[in-house]
Amino acid sequence: MTTDRNAVPIFLGIDTGGTYTDAVLWAEDRGVVAKAKSLTTRHDLAEGISGAVDAVLDKAAVAPSSIKLVSMSTTLATNALVEGQGGRVALVMVGFSAADLERDGLKAALGSDPVVFCPGGHDVHGNAQPLDLSALGEALPALGGSVSGFAVCAYFATRNPAHENAARDMIRKATGLPVTASHELTSKLGGPRRALTTLLNARLISMIDRLVAATEGFLAQRGIEAPLMVVRGDGALVSAAFARTRPIETILSGPAASLVGARHMTGLDDAIVSDIGGTTTDVAVLDKGRPRLDPEGATVGGFRTMVEAVAMRTFGLGGDSEVSLEDGGLAPRIQLGPRRLVPLALAGVRHEAVVREHLERQLRAPNPGRMDGRFAFRTGVPERLAAGLTAPEQKLYDALTDVPQPLDRVLASTAQAATLNRLVARGLVHVSGFTPSDAAHALGLQRNWNAATGRMAADLFARRRDGRGQPIAATPEEISRRVLDALTRRSAEVILETAFAEDGLDGAATVAHALVQRAVDGDHGIARLAVSLDRPVIGLGASAPLHYEGLPPLVGNDCVVPEDTDVANALGAVVGQVRVSVEARVSQPKEGLFRVAAGDTIRDFPSEEAAMELAETEIRATAAERAREAGAADANIELLRDIRAATVEGQRTFIEAILTATAAGRPRIAE
Repeated sequence: MTTDRNAVPIFLGIDTGGTYTDAVLWAEDRGVVAKAKSLTTRHDLAEGISGAVDAVLDKAAVAPSSIKLVSMSTTLATNALVEGQGGRVALVMVGFSAADLERDGLKAALGSDPVVFCPGGHDVHGNAQPLDLSALGEALPALGGSVSGFAVCAYFATRNPAHENAARDMIRKATGLPVTASHELTSKLGGPRRALTTLLNARLISMIDRLVAATEGFLAQRGIEAPLMVVRGDGALVSAAFARTRPIETILSGPAASLVGARHMTGLDDAIVSDIGGTTTDVAVLDKGRPRLDPEGATVGGFRTMVEAVAMRTFGLGGDSEVSLEDGGLAPRIQLGPRRLVPLALAGVRHEAVVREHLERQLRAPNPGRMDGRFAFRTGVPERLAAGLTAPEQKLYDALTDVPQPLDRVLASTAQAATLNRLVARGLVHVSGFTPSDAAHALGLQRNWNAATGRMAADLFARRRDGRGQPIAATPEEISRRVLDALTRRSAEVILETAFAEDGLDGAATVAHALVQRAVDGDHGIARLAVSLDRPVIGLGASAPLHYEGLPPLVGNDCVVPEDTDVANALGAVVGQVRVSVEARVSQPKEGLFRVAAGDTIRDFPSEEAAMELAETEIRATAAERAREAGAADANIELLRDIRAATVEGQRTFIEAILTATAAGRPRIAE
């Protein structure tokens, strides 16, 4: 049953996170209409998407035909690079030598994939070296049947892409496979890193293509006939067709979407955004309404790319962080993370009888045990992924099932604890134990799991002994409050660490300094110390209202937690703008000759003015066309000129000019 609201254009935002896929319906006149979550299905992301979208459509009671735009942020590209996944591709290097593979991690990224070297390339002014593609021509018949795509990188292709275009055209004609040319992705110098970025992009094309095809197929089945957009790593939107050819640009798509969502929900242009989840806290900076980008390029999976993406710092701190005590000391401090545990409140949802039985047994013991409140169980991955275990690992793995088992009955020695950690690292086994989520359940501040097993976990942890042999807390409520306070305190530290790092300091070392620690704690001696942020914090994540309530006095500024903080990523995916930039360069190879390099256009002029005029005309037209391809309805174009000249004895000498045209606008919507 639908309502008369269906005539109002509604936008659908989707975010595929590591644990949940979120969906949100948004209308410009009403904001968030409805929101829903579904567990992310790693083997088929479209399943999780369909679950969340069906749920949000049902909740809002709107007709699919009223949805005029669909936009999604995805972790697919990021996860693939982190996990070393992707298609087998061939790398074509024009004008480079085998020694160049040793730079910027290119050889490690290439692995066993084939590489072809061809003479050619250009110099810094775009002048060509002799091109010889015969080696490529000889290799193509065999490569065409053994790779999923090609990456082409030529020497100084950003100054003249002619040789990349020639290689690209030869490959497409001979194989029909996707080809990524480096100048299409970046205008920055640095051949090996440009080749690395191009290689990773080519590897991801088939993967993103499958996701987009599956999502488009699902939308068509539901009768949703609307343009599909994807969030880039810098927070801008691009059409799904655009993302299919440049999937590398979607790395860090989720964090970028959360920043866009944070700004939209709060209206704040300058803020520090802290997004707390179960496993990690992601912290980034909003400056003048835009996410601050990593000037060196995004690093994912150990590879430093040339992709412009949000400068995000990730910390192993969340609601499911392991709670432990620091070693030694009469009054040991509570430590959190970086390891994630399955909260006992969550384990008690599916396995309440088993978990309660052993927790009650351990609580009846006269003295606390070292492994109290700890359980282990299999993750449920296919058996083939457990291949290659050592004999001790196999023995322990065989002793475990998908039902949680107490470690005080499973582990017979300290050596076995190390064996268990190796199984956890391989993704074969989960460890369950006391976490901040359990503390929240014990205090009645969180109610979505089993409060009874969460409270017993807190009770067991409170029985642990300090350096004087006394219990560290008198009640489960006391220890739970201390754990939640520690999480808020640690959250303040990671936020300040990010701020110090953005200011050019060693963030971790600075925040650990005794003076900063005293200032955060408000410990005043003769010298009164204070530390404060110059901008407020925006708290994101389902648990942000709980954990960030006590944050303001610790960071010296406000903390704003928006109403729809739990779906910030999905909201950011749908309220963002299309934005593309195009760059041209004017150089002076010799006195009196001004050379314009703008995409495929290379032209010489006798005057600086004529060269600048052509460069500006070219990039304006290219930016407008790229914005249209990326899905913009009507784009506004801004032009930035960076002219470098020297004045010697009153005489001005032109050196170089870089012109950048940026086109931005809202995405097209279905009529």
